[in-house]
Amino acid sequence: MAQAFHNQVVLVTGSSRGIGRACIERFAEAGARVVINALHHPEEADVLLQQLQERFPEQSMKIVADVTDENQVQQLFDTVLERWGRLDVLVNNAGIHRDQLLMRMPLERFQEVIDVNLKSLFLCCKQASRIMLKQKSGKIVNIASVVGRTGNAGQSNYAASKAGVIAFTQSLAQELAPRQIAVNAVAPGFIDSDMTRHFNADQREKLLQKIPQGRFGRCEEVAEVVLFLSSDRCRYVTGQTLNVDGGMVMM
Repeated sequence: MAQAFHNQVVLVTGSSRGIGRACIERFAEAGARVVINALHHPEEADVLLQQLQERFPEQSMKIVADVTDENQVQQLFDTVLERWGRLDVLVNNAGIHRDQLLMRMPLERFQEVIDVNLKSLFLCCKQASRIMLKQKSGKIVNIASVVGRTGNAGQSNYAASKAGVIAFTQSLAQELAPRQIAVNAVAPGFIDSDMTRHFNADQREKLLQKIPQGRFGRCEEVAEVVLFLSSDRCRYVTGQTLNVDGGMVMM
């Protein structure tokens, strides 16, 4: 997919590490102008920006913004337009988990996950939709989770937010399809990232038994699917959620 995104503008939220970072790197390699968005790990975003600018001069920028805050989201998209004048791809990757059994979960912990994982999606898609409708083109890819399909004990907040991402994706896809704007989602399974590295050896072994391929996925493998859904090779696909899970949902 070399230079498949030449001069296209791509914004990835929550892109200082993990899946978001892998997406930024792959889009940049494919010729895109990339916008790194981060809030809680700005130092890692700075390192990523420096690395990209060394390889792809004038092709990347970083914007610190809280994507749960409507005013900051507005400023985020305004800054992208001021710099490059358009937006071709939005990847909604910002997400957190705050796991706890429901009976012990305070409302604040539930609400925090909903805000980061779902409210941010609403705010960013609203801004992106306005831009893309004027362009009559664009791709939106939302990062969901297989947990949004299957549920998981101790993750009622996270599962609810990711199920919401899937339903939101289907609804927005119907709204934007007449203008040739595609909206899809990717549902990763257990990916080797910061979200899974806290598992101890026993937990990892039990999880691996649920995955037919017998391993955790890699961030780069999720990024490849995001790039496919964002590319011209995927013109006639919208409203879909692709699992990237080593076969886990079959079990």
